[in-house]
Amino acid sequence: MISGIVNVLKPPGMTSHDVVAYLRKVYGIRRVGHAGTLDPGAAGVLPVFLGTATRLIEYTADADKSYRAELAFGFATDSGDDTGKVIAHSSGNLLPTEAELKATLESFTGPISQIPPMYSAIKVEGKKLYELARQGISIEREPRRVTINKIELLYFANSQALIDVECSKGTYIRSLCSDIGHKVGSLAVMTFLVRTRVGDFTLEEAKTLEEVAADKMSVLLPLDYAIKHLPIVVLEDEQVKAFRNGRAIYYETQLSELVVSVYDQLGCFVGIGQKTSGEPWVSPAKVLG
Repeated sequence: MISGIVNVLKPPGMTSHDVVAYLRKVYGIRRVGHAGTLDPGAAGVLPVFLGTATRLIEYTADADKSYRAELAFGFATDSGDDTGKVIAHSSGNLLPTEAELKATLESFTGPISQIPPMYSAIKVEGKKLYELARQGISIEREPRRVTINKIELLYFANSQALIDVECSKGTYIRSLCSDIGHKVGSLAVMTFLVRTRVGDFTLEEAKTLEEVAADKMSVLLPLDYAIKHLPIVVLEDEQVKAFRNGRAIYYETQLSELVVSVYDQLGCFVGIGQKTSGEPWVSPAKVLG
């Protein structure tokens, strides 16, 4: 069975589920999943996992992400982006100076609280928020803690700004744009979004759906591409056999991380190990090779 990962350049206008459905047809398999949903209007990096690789999605879903976003000042919409209905305009035509905007962006660096937008896939009592929003229903949402690792202003003119953002999982860029607007004494909406990175998956190496369809096997990345960020444990042949049989392996290491990627002596990926805190043991969490 085909197994591997495709670093897809999702086009605007498709949902992440649409991309999965497309690749199911291209590869002729059902077992396909993605890491990190992108809004239909957004473009950018969408790692798609095929076959056995789907068991590794969780290790990419938690990865930090990077975005390039454009925001426009002066009005707000019900969706937080320019596809929604305009619900308010800023009073007057006051805009921050470039220096004021840079200082405001800097103030968002680090841990922050965000209120998820109504147009999001978060479920409340079994219903997704965007389903309620489409019915004209707005409910109170609990703030969430996220981390902005870096935020940089690339361009600012004519009430529009272009920013690069590096952030933790769960960050809503639409909410960030709206919060930036409020903090500079205006209103703002996101008018463009492209995700440039998910963990080790980058925009520069992403493939369009046309490129995937044209040469579907050459674009497949190996299973362990998704877990390059994990520390590596190399086992002897007998240890590999025991690991594959579900047994914990005695392995002395100074590694502080509790999750490790396991390889054999030939450099072949075997699976994911769980290290016991303070003890020299590595237990199999997922056996994949």
